[in-house]
Amino acid sequence: MPDTQSKIAPLQNILLCNGALKSAMNRPLHLPGLVVFSGPAGFGKSVSAAYAAVANDAHYVQAKSTWYKKDMLTAFCKALELPVGKTMNAMIDAIGEELSVTQRPFIVDEADHIVDRKNIELIRDIYEGSQAAIMLIGEEKLPNKLQQWERIHSRVLDWCQAQPVNLNDTQKLVDLYAPEINIDDDLLAHITDLASGSIRRIVVNIENIRRHCQQQTISEINKSQWGNRQLYTGKVPKTRSF
Repeated sequence: MPDTQSKIAPLQNILLCNGALKSAMNRPLHLPGLVVFSGPAGFGKSVSAAYAAVANDAHYVQAKSTWYKKDMLTAFCKALELPVGKTMNAMIDAIGEELSVTQRPFIVDEADHIVDRKNIELIRDIYEGSQAAIMLIGEEKLPNKLQQWERIHSRVLDWCQAQPVNLNDTQKLVDLYAPEINIDDDLLAHITDLASGSIRRIVVNIENIRRHCQQQTISEINKSQWGNRQLYTGKVPKTRSF
C-alpha cells in the first residue's frame, strides 16, 4: 500500500478509524480484538482505512462481491505475502499463524461482501487462530448484518461509526486541495450542508470553486460572490420534457 499519510487531511473519520484500530491492537488480552468501522458511501471510510493501514503497518484487503471462500482466502494469502495453500484449511492456518507471529493488524474493506456471501465465519477462524486485531469496514448496515452471526458479533470490541463531514473537515480539505484559495466560512458552510455528510461531494465542490477562482484570477471568495452558480449535490438531474 502506498504511503498516503502525507496526502490525506486529518479528518474526523480518519482519526476515528485509526483510534479504533489502535484500541484493538493495544487491548488487554482478555478482550476481543475485532473492530467494525461502518457508515454510508462517500464518508471517507476507505481513505480512513488506507491511512490506518499505513500508520499501523497493517495488512489491507478490499473484498470483492464475486469472492467465494477460496477466492477470499487466496486474496488474504497474497496480501500477507504467503504461498497460496492447496486447501482452505491450510490457508486459514497459515494466515492465522502469520498474524499471530507478527501481530500486525488486518483490515478488511468492503466487508459487506464477505457477510453477504456467508464467508464471515472464516474471519472468525482467522481471528481465533491469531488473536490479532482485525478491522472490518463496510456500509452503515454492516453492524445489523453481523447480528445474525453471534460468534462474530460477540467478538467485536468496538462498533465505530463514520461521521458526516463537518465544517472543520471542509476547511482541512480546502487546505489540502486548494491551499491557494481563501474560501469564506459562509461558502464553506453552504457546501458542507449540500454534501449531506459526503466527503466526495465536498471535494468535487472545492474543485469547482478552485477552477472558478482560477478563471477569474481571484484568490478569495464568499457565498455572495459565488452567487447562484451550480454546486454538486449528488442528485440526479431532472428529466427534461420536450
